[in-house]
Amino acid sequence: MAVKIYTKTGDRGKTSLIGGTKVPKSDLRIESYGTVDELNSFIGLLYDQCPDEHAKASLRFIQEQLFTIGSSLACDPQKKPSLKIPDLKESDVTFLEKEIDAMNAGLPPMKNFILPGGHTTVSTAHICRCVCRRAERKCVGLLEEGSSVDAFVVKYLNRLSDYFFVLARFLGQALHAEEIPWKPKG
Repeated sequence: MAVKIYTKTGDRGKTSLIGGTKVPKSDLRIESYGTVDELNSFIGLLYDQCPDEHAKASLRFIQEQLFTIGSSLACDPQKKPSLKIPDLKESDVTFLEKEIDAMNAGLPPMKNFILPGGHTTVSTAHICRCVCRRAERKCVGLLEEGSSVDAFVVKYLNRLSDYFFVLARFLGQALHAEEIPWKPKG
């Protein structure tokens, strides 16, 4: 017999953290891991459009890391989870930095700010960047309210948004899409 996907326990606007604590669905912790999940979905879209096999492998690895982050954020900070949640490491941030440096090495220097666009794949990378920045802001909000967040989560998300900016430029070059410079009026 198939397991039902709906439980009806959220019909009154509450959900459970890992550990069983019920919180409102509007809770900042839920907003945080929900935004990470949204980012992961957009990365799936970017993966499906990506013409570069190395970038695709990196995107898949990043999706795995975001599941780690989401699991960590979904835990009740007051309770020890019964299942082992993997941790982010400095090497995860270093991975992103190496990827950024490798892509950036083949790109022309930026002379102005760049508007998102030029190709659907480039625009999707920019959407990933923006959603990643929002996830980072939500996690910073958790820290500011005194809630527990793994120290590497904010650092990883910060670097990941930089990765998506450089990836957008890299993919634009690979797809022969012209970068659109911002030309301020006045």
